[in-house]
Amino acid sequence: MSILVTGGNGQVGWELQRTLACLGEVVAPGRDTFDLSRPETLREQVLALRPRWIVNAGAYTAVDKAESEPELAYTINADAPRALAEAAAEVGAGLVHYSTDYVFDGAGDKPFTEDAPTHPLNVYGASKAAGEAAIRASHGRHLILRTSWVYGMRGANFMLTMQRLMRERPELRIVDDQIGAPTWARHIAEATALILAQTDSPARGADRPAPWGTYHLTNDGETSWFGFADAIRAAIKLDTSLIPIPSNEYPTPARRPQNSRLLNGKIMRTFGIRLPDWRVALNQSLGIAS
Repeated sequence: MSILVTGGNGQVGWELQRTLACLGEVVAPGRDTFDLSRPETLREQVLALRPRWIVNAGAYTAVDKAESEPELAYTINADAPRALAEAAAEVGAGLVHYSTDYVFDGAGDKPFTEDAPTHPLNVYGASKAAGEAAIRASHGRHLILRTSWVYGMRGANFMLTMQRLMRERPELRIVDDQIGAPTWARHIAEATALILAQTDSPARGADRPAPWGTYHLTNDGETSWFGFADAIRAAIKLDTSLIPIPSNEYPTPARRPQNSRLLNGKIMRTFGIRLPDWRVALNQSLGIAS
C-alpha cells in the first residue's frame, strides 16, 4: 500500500518516513509540491496518488508567531486538514492527524481525557482545535492523535534549544509551573506504525469495533519545563545554573496552559500501546543507555 506523509521534513514527519517504510511505499512530497498553506490544491494531488493512508504531520507550530499570523495558522492547521479529510474520504483512505495538548486551557491538575471540553488559550491551540473539528465533520475514517511537548533531533524544539543555550550561557531561567510530558518524535512515529498495522490487520476481525476517533499519545510520566531542562543538563553533563521561575516572569505573546497532562488509557486499551517514561525516552534520543 502507499502512505502519503505530509510535513516530511519536520521532526515527526522525518521519523515517520523511516518507521512507516515497513508497511508500504511512503510518499513524502516537499512543500514545493504539496503545500498545506494552499489547501485548495490538495484534493487533486490526493486523488492522483490514491494512498491507502494519509498521515498529516505537517502543521503551523510557531505558537507565539501565530498570535500575529492567525490567518496562516488557521489555513494550515484547520483548512488543510479539512481538505485532506474530505479527499481521504473520497478515495477511501484512512487519515492520521496529530494534534496537541494546547487545545485545552490547562485548568486544574488532572490529566485531560479525549472527551474533555476544549478551550484553547491561544491562536495555535484554537487553530488545532478547529482542525480536529473539521476532520470529525468529514465523517471519514480518521485517527486524531493528541500529543505534547514534542522534541527530536531535527527542527526547532525545547531539547535542542536547551542544549545550545547550556553551551552558550552560564545561567538559564526556566519556567517551573507548566506541567506536561515531553514526547520523543520517534516514539510517536513508532506508535503510529503499530496503529496502522493493527488497523489494517485481517486479525482485527469484523467483531471488533472500528478504532476511529481521538486518542492521547505521550511519553509516560510528567514534569515541568524546568524538570525537563534539568534532565537534559544531567544527560549532557553540563554545569549550567538553572533557576526555576513562574510563568509570569517569562511573558510570551501566546498564553500557555499550566496543566498539559494527557491521559493515555484509551490508546492502551484499544491498541495496547504505552510509551516509555519521558526520562527513558530522553536518554534514548541522546544515545544514552537507561
